[in-house]
Amino acid sequence: MKRFMISIAAASLLATAIPAVASAAPWQPINQRQANLERRIDQGVRKGDLTRPEAQRLRGQFNQLAQLERQYRRSGGGLDMRERRDLDTRFDRLSQQVFAERHDRQDHRGHY
Repeated sequence: MKRFMISIAAASLLATAIPAVASAAPWQPINQRQANLERRIDQGVRKGDLTRPEAQRLRGQFNQLAQLERQYRRSGGGLDMRERRDLDTRFDRLSQQVFAERHDRQDHRGHY
């Protein structure tokens, strides 16, 4: 019984540690993040995971982020750490939205 309890404790500890390791993924350059998001949106449309309105909204948000990045780069001759963190946070949020929309079980015709 004692071994069983230790095994459960170890498994739960491992399960809580995995998301922390996954979130510590290596930093990706902004251009790479943009390309990945654009590819995921395109795949979602091709596979029927995204409806047309969903894809248009996500692309609109993507374009706003690209515009913000251009403003940041023009304003100071490049991205400072605050601007990079802001863009990373916004890209993370958009990436989560793309994931949620692609997995909401709504097909390309807008049906569940």
